[in-house]
Amino acid sequence: MSAGKKILWMLIGVALTLVLICGLCAPLVLLGSAFQSVSAPSPTVSGPAVALVRLEGVIMSGEPPANPFMDASTAAYSGYIVKQLKWAEQEETVKAVVLRIDSPGGSVVAAHEIHQQVAAMSKPVVVSMGELAASGGYYVAAPADVIFANPDTLTGSIGVIAQFLDLSDFLADYGITATTIKSGKFKDSGSVFRPMTEEEKATWQTIIDEAYEGFVKVVAEGRRLSVAEVKALADGRVYTGRQAKELKLVDELGNLPDAIRKAGELGGIPGEPEVIEYREPFDLLRQLLRAMPSSDPLTRIVSALRRAQSPILQYLYLAP
Repeated sequence: MSAGKKILWMLIGVALTLVLICGLCAPLVLLGSAFQSVSAPSPTVSGPAVALVRLEGVIMSGEPPANPFMDASTAAYSGYIVKQLKWAEQEETVKAVVLRIDSPGGSVVAAHEIHQQVAAMSKPVVVSMGELAASGGYYVAAPADVIFANPDTLTGSIGVIAQFLDLSDFLADYGITATTIKSGKFKDSGSVFRPMTEEEKATWQTIIDEAYEGFVKVVAEGRRLSVAEVKALADGRVYTGRQAKELKLVDELGNLPDAIRKAGELGGIPGEPEVIEYREPFDLLRQLLRAMPSSDPLTRIVSALRRAQSPILQYLYLAP
């Protein structure tokens, strides 16, 4: 068989394989879409209940991605968290809410959206902190009626951060240069292709300071502390649950069951309260794709660099 015919048959084989894959995936996509059409849960409880809302992972804006090839399991999306809180607010059988937080924080905007909904709740809200409830994870907890932390929870990290990559030396080593055409001297502020100027750093510091003042105010109002008291402990460090209780950042030391019992008490529920938990609609295709191996390291590096080119303000604890 000639080389030309071999190549032709290889192309035909690839085409047939793609057609087969598309044919197998189509029913899964339709099935996933059918499950996703469920817009709100219908919890079944026999009496007054406590709603459990979980905020786990880095806090991000919006809803979980519709793209099934993107894994949303390690993030807490503000739109979905707010939606669950609103469901709990509207459900007559729900008398109180437990917000379970295990998060290093994340987007300033996303944390603010969740914080606003927690503050707007007419029903008692009790926070239960897990391993970590730092920075934005603490920001969303501040307006709760009662905050529980495990003695060894890491919390606090009150502060704001924005990071910028400077790859200019690295790129120069490989002879890579960039030409930037811009309308103003700050238009490419934070570009990875050059170091930041002192003037640019000062501009960004002003933005960080403004967001920091907002964070301090939220904590002072939520915890009934003075601004001076909050600033004395808001240098970005984390505290253990024990330390946080001494500093009045949390109210009680305890775990999730303790928070649930307290929520039941605040909601006027006698005895052990029933618990309902809202979960995202089941999507078969998404679950199958999440089970696949993650993308290769190079793809993840490229993705990180793309995110770095669009810096955002973050209430984020960067663990060592």
